[in-house]
Amino acid sequence: MDQKPGPVTLITGTRKGIGRYLAEYYVALGHQVIGCSRGPQDYSHPAYNHFRVDVTDENQTVAMFAKIRVLHGGLDNLINNAGVASMNHSLLTPMKAVWGVLDTNVAGTFLVCREAVKLMRKRGAGRIVNFVTAAVPLNLEGEAIYVASKAAVASLTRVLARELGNYKITVNAVGPTPIQTDLIRGVPTEKLDALVSRQAIRRYGEFRDVSNVIDFFISPQSDFITGQIIYLGGG
Repeated sequence: MDQKPGPVTLITGTRKGIGRYLAEYYVALGHQVIGCSRGPQDYSHPAYNHFRVDVTDENQTVAMFAKIRVLHGGLDNLINNAGVASMNHSLLTPMKAVWGVLDTNVAGTFLVCREAVKLMRKRGAGRIVNFVTAAVPLNLEGEAIYVASKAAVASLTRVLARELGNYKITVNAVGPTPIQTDLIRGVPTEKLDALVSRQAIRRYGEFRDVSNVIDFFISPQSDFITGQIIYLGGG
């Protein structure tokens, strides 16, 4: 008897860091994983397809979803990991950086959610997991635009949860604490240590912390869990 194919899972921002980890993690769990990033990907696997896409570009993003429809017929899970940061004092943040962060983190997240829902409705259900940050509840100084963009994603998550509930599509978000990735490589160690010291559990996050929350959100048994945001570390 042929084995039933695993869930179809789209993960944005898979070239490196958390996204790369999640792509490999869910392939290992038997998912059919689609990844995307602005740059090339050096990871390959029979159960992994990669698209070079800028999620702020509507034409590129819509074209990617058209190909996903052809390849897989629909979509089960979306993990909206793609994001950029600008970690400067407000007085030192140029408008180019402001628009770059808002375009990717807010508009890009919205666009990918919108297109994913069109495919999930064909499945009759779906799971969306967006990414926010533990810096939101901490109101972390020195990251005004980054924090504001992720606060917007938190609100977007709650609104989409209400809009999409009748389609049996759940929408939740995970808010990681600092994890040693390229996203924070340029941040001074003393600033990161100060942030970690404000958490209830004072350690850096790990990839497994993130995948643990996502596993819960995308589980078939979590069909009554929506509009929820889990901030890691007790921020």
